[in-house]
Amino acid sequence: MAGRQLANKWLKTEALLQHGEVAPHIPQTRMYSEHDLQQMLHQFGMVVIKPLVGGGGYGVIKITYYMGVYTFTYFAKKRSFRNFNEMFRALNKVKVGRKYMIQQGIELARIHNRPIDYRVKVAKQPEGNWIYRSMVGRLARPGLFVTNLCKGGTQLSAREGLTRSFRSKKFAASKRKEMRNLTNICIGILESSFPGIGELGFDYGLDKSGKIWIFEVNTRPQ
Repeated sequence: MAGRQLANKWLKTEALLQHGEVAPHIPQTRMYSEHDLQQMLHQFGMVVIKPLVGGGGYGVIKITYYMGVYTFTYFAKKRSFRNFNEMFRALNKVKVGRKYMIQQGIELARIHNRPIDYRVKVAKQPEGNWIYRSMVGRLARPGLFVTNLCKGGTQLSAREGLTRSFRSKKFAASKRKEMRNLTNICIGILESSFPGIGELGFDYGLDKSGKIWIFEVNTRPQ
């Protein structure tokens, strides 16, 4: 059941931020602007910018600020600058010609120094209930920060990914349960906000302390 498509990442993020239990799991997110980019870089030290519409890691750029140096990474290419204005001008030449949003950067848990995140797919059945299609880990290709399989990422089960990145089966089981609970809450929020949706794909990440973050939700998960 494909159902309604909702491509705009900002609208879905806004809906989820209204819920007190979900909001703490969403990285700080703003629309792309020069002022907000500089402010968030100085606050967090790392941000990710991504097109409001699009998937597969297309157009996603990581930007860091450390010891007076600004660096952006697009796929495997890095460029560093000594001042923000210079970096901002170069960045605008690299990013694709679409509207962007800025998201607080999260240092993901890793396996052999490769970041890993998780994709949870759910689908609505004709009788109205939602079922889980899959819960998988996506391990970034060596040298990349994006984990997308179409960019060379490796798929493994969520159980294996969590166990290997935190070296604890018990911890992995508790985090899978927490991810499911969050997913169930989010399904309710999104279904009431956007009637007619029939499929959802949640992109989750765990930081090095084990906190779960919701990066985005897709209504046409690949």
